[in-house]
Amino acid sequence: MGIGVSILLIAVGAILAFAVNVTTTGIDLDTVGVILMIVGVLGLVLSLVFWSSWGGFGGYRRGTVVRDPYDRPPPY
Repeated sequence: MGIGVSILLIAVGAILAFAVNVTTTGIDLDTVGVILMIVGVLGLVLSLVFWSSWGGFGGYRRGTVVRDPYDRPPPY
């Protein structure tokens, strides 16, 4: 789950929890909205944690290797 999907789940959950006023039998839309918001927040936190651990914040540095064309082993 990426950052975009997590934000989408948070937005849909907030809409269901706070903006929809419908009474249904068998399912509570407020509870579904809260569950979606919790899953979205957990996904967002996990995405940010794993994104930072895979590089990006100076964890990998590229070095330049200079090779001397005359520094070769002798041919046998």
